[in-house]
Parts: sequence; C-alpha cells; structure tokens
Amino acid sequence: MCGIAGFCNPHGNFREDPGKYYQALQSMGQVQKHRGPDADGVFLQRHVGLSHVRLSILDPEGGIQPMTRSVYTAVGSCHVIAPDSVVGANLMTASGFTAGPSVETTPCARTATIVFNGEIYNSPALRAELLREGAVFETTCDTEVILLGYLLHGLDFIRSLNGIFAFAIWDDAVQRLLLVRDRLGVKPLFYAFLGQTFLFSSEIKGILRFPGFPSVVDREGLCEIFGLGPAKTYGKGLFQGISEVLPGHSLEFSGGKPLQTPYWQLESRPHEDSWAQTVEKTRFLITDSIRMQLLSDVPVCTFLSGGIDSSLVTAVCSEELKKHGQILSTYSFDFAGNDKNFRANDFQPSQDRPFVDLMVSHCQTDHRYLECDNSDLFAHLFDAVDARDLPCMADMESSMLYFGRQVARRHKVTLTGECADEIFGGYPWFHKKECFEAAIFPWSMDFLPRTALLRDDVLELLPLEEYARNAYETTLWECPVLPGESKEERRRREISYLNLRWFMQTLLDRMDRTSMHAGLEARVPFADHRIVEYLWNVPWEMKCHGGVVKGLLREASRGLLPEEILTRKKSPYPKTYDPAYEDLLRKELLTALSDPSQPLTRLLDRNKVLKYLEKPSDYGRPFYGQLMAGPQLLAYLLQVGYWLRAYKIELRL
Repeated sequence: MCGIAGFCNPHGNFREDPGKYYQALQSMGQVQKHRGPDADGVFLQRHVGLSHVRLSILDPEGGIQPMTRSVYTAVGSCHVIAPDSVVGANLMTASGFTAGPSVETTPCARTATIVFNGEIYNSPALRAELLREGAVFETTCDTEVILLGYLLHGLDFIRSLNGIFAFAIWDDAVQRLLLVRDRLGVKPLFYAFLGQTFLFSSEIKGILRFPGFPSVVDREGLCEIFGLGPAKTYGKGLFQGISEVLPGHSLEFSGGKPLQTPYWQLESRPHEDSWAQTVEKTRFLITDSIRMQLLSDVPVCTFLSGGIDSSLVTAVCSEELKKHGQILSTYSFDFAGNDKNFRANDFQPSQDRPFVDLMVSHCQTDHRYLECDNSDLFAHLFDAVDARDLPCMADMESSMLYFGRQVARRHKVTLTGECADEIFGGYPWFHKKECFEAAIFPWSMDFLPRTALLRDDVLELLPLEEYARNAYETTLWECPVLPGESKEERRRREISYLNLRWFMQTLLDRMDRTSMHAGLEARVPFADHRIVEYLWNVPWEMKCHGGVVKGLLREASRGLLPEEILTRKKSPYPKTYDPAYEDLLRKELLTALSDPSQPLTRLLDRNKVLKYLEKPSDYGRPFYGQLMAGPQLLAYLLQVGYWLRAYKIELRL
C-alpha cells in the first residue's frame, strides 16, 4: 500500500521553476507519509508531476516508484525496454529527486510512468500472460504488471485486474494523465483544479498541501457533515472544489476538462443456479478470494471478532499457512471495562471474547487480545479526523486507529471480514419492516439528533433533510433494476445498492484511513468484485435461506467453522459502554462551547446542547448505523470542532 499525489497542466511548464514544484510534490507526498513509511520518490516533467510514498509489501527491494517503462512496437510484436536502457529515464538529480525523461530526448518508443496505491491479487497470472507476449520484467512487484499491461493493451487492461487499487499513469506519447480507482472504492483517490492545474491525491490533505489551494467548506459541505455524516456522497470531497474519482471509473485528463468513464458496473439479470450450485459457487468465490489475498512478501495476519465473517477469513488463512508450516497471527479488539459495563441490546446482543476463544482454539492461531481504554480512545478521536481529513465514525474510528497502530508493530498486512453484511444482507435494515419501507437511508432514519443541537440561523441555511432525501433518491434512480421482479425483491435490490454505494463505502473509508494512518495494509476479501457481481443477483430467499440471517454464507461456511460460530447471532464491531467515557465527552463539548473563539460555536446552540446533555443516553437508538448513538453524537460534534480548527477551514455560509 502507498500514497500517491501529483499535478498536471498541459498549458504550463513545471520545469521553469523546478525547485518550487519538486517541493510541492515532496510536500504532497510527505503529508501522506503514514501511507508509505518505507520509501518515497517524485517525478517531474514539463506538464506533469507525480509523487509516491511506499509501504513495501511485494518486492520490497524493487518496485521503486514513480516507475517508468517504455515499449518499442513493431508489426505483430512488442518489445519492452528495461529501465536502464531508456535514455533519460528516472535520472537522479543533484537534489536527490527522480526526474522523468525529457520529452525532447526520449527514444522513439512509447513511454509511461505510474504511481500506484494498492495490491493486484492476480498479478502472478497476469505477469505470466504478459511474459508470453514478450514483456520484460525488472521487478516482481504488481506495479510493473499494471504499467506493462497498460503499455501493451491500453486502458482495457484494467478490466483484468483483481485487487484494490488507485493509480495514476502519465502516458508520455499522448501527453495524457490517467487516473483509475478500483471497482468497489476500497482505495481512495481525490482530485481538484487550481486554475488550469489539475491536482490529485490519495487523501484530501495532499491536495490541500498544493501551494495556494484554499481550505473552504460551503453550505453543501455542511449539508454533507450534518445531513449525511459520517457518510458522504460518493464523488464528493466536501471541501469546496475537491471531488473524488468514482469507484469503478477511470478519469482521463489531457488538456480540457477531465473525462470520467465507468469501466465496471453492476448488472441485474436472472439467477439461474440451484440452491446447491449457489452454495458451492459462493464458497468457491469466497475461499478463492481469501487465498488470493494472502499474496505478500511479508507476514500477514487477520482481525478476528468471533463473528462468521472474520472467522471464515481466519479459518481459510490459517489452513493455507499451515500447508507451508506457518502459524497465522490473529488479533481481536475490545474496550477496557466492557466485561462489566457491556449492555446487551438489539444491535449488539453478545460480547466477542467467548467466540474469539473458540476460533483461536479451532484454528490454533497466535492470538493477541487488544484493549482500548478511555484515555486512548479519546486521544485518538482527533487523530482519526487527521486520518480521514473529515469528521468520521467517532470512537468507532478512533478505536480502529488505535488498534491498527498496535497491530502495525508486528505486521504490515491484515485480512478482515469487512463488507460481508452489505453483500449477504446481514444488517437489521434488510429485515426490519420500518427500515425496509423507509423513504430515506435506513441506517439514518432518525433525523432529530442531526438538527436538535444546531443553531436556528444555521438550520435556516442548511436544508439537511431535503439534502439527504435527494441523495437517497438519486441513488435509487441509479440502481440497476431487473424487469419482472416483484415489488419486494426490487426493494431488496435497492437496499443492497444503497448499502454498496453508501454504508459499505463509509466502512471501507474507515478501514483504509485508519489502517494506512498506522502504516498497516488492510485487505477485504469479501469486496472481491466477483463475489459482489454474483451475490448481486442471488435472490433474497437464498441469501436469507430458511429465514436465517446470512443463511447462504453460513451454509457456504459449513465444515470450515464450528457450529457455535455458524449459528451466532450477528454482533457488530464493539464499542465502549463505560459511562466515564461519556462524561469525558460531555465535559469536553461544554468546554468547547464556552469559548466564543471556537468555530463550533458558529454552528451549535449552547442552550440546546445543555438540555440534550441532561437526558440519559439511549444506546439502543443510534443516529447512524448500529453503533453511533448518544455518546458517538457528542464525539462526532467534537470531531467537527477539531476539524474546523485543525484544517483552518473558511466557512462560506
């Protein structure tokens, strides 16, 4: 995993002031150094600059980026030039930066340069195919597979990639910058304009580091924060002028406006497999994805909660590593004091520890139980904003950041059970009548907490509920329908699509930013596009076979997991139930609102907040998802205040 950034201006010449633009590239990369602590480099030409920071997973000694390769083309054949045979390629300047080949002195060949963030899990198979076509590889990393595949096959090559990725390719022959993001949006990629200069970065902070780019949030951005947060509309960056490359899209920039085109979309079609065939294929796709994602030149581990999703990932990984005489390392997470403070409710019916113990015994893993106390949880609350560049999932995110930092002390790569609930229908809103019929996002139906604490004059300016409803209806309009489906099955499909586009994206953003901020690569086998494509068309009666939540996944896991795990009722990511933590949040919010210089006072009504704090928290009535209830609302508002200060945001209301 890595961080990428850069800029392009077909009408400018960055070589006229190379010191300034080398510094800009270095700054855009270094602000994301957490994503790539092992190495870094930059590339500068007349019209383009690329920056890269690297977390070395495959071919740690090779695979240096930015990476430049060239091909000669002849009738009926292609020849790839090794990098040391390209005149002017990757020349080291006196300042230690990598300079791209001069346009004027490049040989008569097609040359391209890449910066890449992600992993291509089927890169061994793609490499073998490219070798048969005459490609010459200088490394064993997947970066070179992408670059040579592009040089030999063009943009169509990205459809063959199985992995998580965001990359930029400068095609020197046509003076074009190409950005590509993976199908499900696991890896982030943002872009913006400053005048005629096109900017891009893995994280928003990279764009904000470009000289002269303003840190502005307008009414639309605040509607995102208070009307949809901690989710955000796909394609938006919340800061004024910043957008996001859409999942499954490529973006070409070669002179005018950027052209964004989908290379992958879900298709609705009749499911023709029998129940037995569906179970068999589902099992194959999941286990194959998990095995593919073990690809690494450094040791891997798994997150283990004792739920069916992470347990299945752990069981398959453990089985594969045992074939090579290795023991899998696993980690579980909880909060200090939850053994006595835990409160069972409809959303979180049981604690994880007994089920984790069972899986550790079943798989014989090298396990570590990690705990987060109140001080660590609160201390990481604002680090999580730095990681996301936005207010986020409060202590759901700060705790994940804390745990990720603990895991990163021993491992660089982990596999997780994220995304299974969106694909197999595990969340309550797939099942509860009031959620199923809601004409709004079913994980965020209660709008009162979003408006109850805002100042009246702010509420007059921000049409929060209308904004959220428009976003909801726009997504429904995009949903691929299947003619002839029943009204109920169509609604199931709509809720599935809402989950893939919104809720799953929020969790993927959380996993990427918290893990990468800790220097840890988190892989998500359930987000393999083959699984998503197949399950998209499996009817609900199969997904929820026998009326059992995630019945298909449970049946596909039979024989791999203990019966107690197969029959465990869903219990999501843990949260703290310690009243002392909530008291800490209350005091901190009151302190913030007592200081008129704090930007949060422009948005919140102190008297409304005081009345709200007098009431006991309702842990069973979350305002977002299953876990963000009263305490998380307080933490989220504190994050908003920190974000406004730390990012020196100019509010344009």
